[in-house]
Amino acid sequence: MTAPLISVAGLTIELDRHAILQNVSVDIAPGEIVTIVGPNGSGKSTFLRALIGAVKPTAGKVSHAPGLRIGYVPQKLAIDASLPMTVQRFLGLPRRIGRVQAAETLNRAGAPGLAGRQMTDLSGGQFQRVLLARALLENPQILLLDEATQGLDQPGSAAFYQQIEEVRRTMGCAVVMVSHDLHVVMAASDRVLCINGHICCEGTPEIVADAPEYRALFGTGTKGALALYRHEHSHSHDHDHDHSGHDHSGHDHSGHGH
Repeated sequence: MTAPLISVAGLTIELDRHAILQNVSVDIAPGEIVTIVGPNGSGKSTFLRALIGAVKPTAGKVSHAPGLRIGYVPQKLAIDASLPMTVQRFLGLPRRIGRVQAAETLNRAGAPGLAGRQMTDLSGGQFQRVLLARALLENPQILLLDEATQGLDQPGSAAFYQQIEEVRRTMGCAVVMVSHDLHVVMAASDRVLCINGHICCEGTPEIVADAPEYRALFGTGTKGALALYRHEHSHSHDHDHDHSGHDHSGHDHSGHGH
């Protein structure tokens, strides 16, 4: 049995005496893709921040494998529109990197040829891929993504997640991602954790989609969209294919934002 990259035991986090997460235990194994889903305010981002050590547990602990290299892709990053900064310069903060390294990393992130572009001129999808490229500079053993496709449309999200699968395949890193894109993201996952202050259910995408706890949070309609995406996904890796052809009526966001 390979030792986990990150081991979480009895993690409890309270802010202002209010429990955000209670008694969460999970191990992240090398090379696996784990997706974390849950309604707004369920503690998903807090959990991710606890994994990187940005939030201190009230109880329990988070252990990292010795010398663990972590890549982190934030939800979004605000860059002042009046500040001129090329992609090359952004990737070289705080340590400058050479053009060859920048070009290689941008290729890995599915953003070739962007090094000379201004950060403020990038589309939403390009911007997220540049953030991904920056996370890949450290050659991470584990990549953490916090709703990294939030501003993207469905085809853009699908293409981004396919890029993440490609990164996992070529670099061998584990991936932990928080997502609201249930209908797209689960297809890529080895394991899904459904969090609502605690782990409600976990398992393969099919097991979680069938779980009563998951259906109580997200409605039953998500399953149809999930099955449809998995079917399409196995037949097409064409980025230009319009993934928005999913049955939108079949995905129910009733669990979100309320």
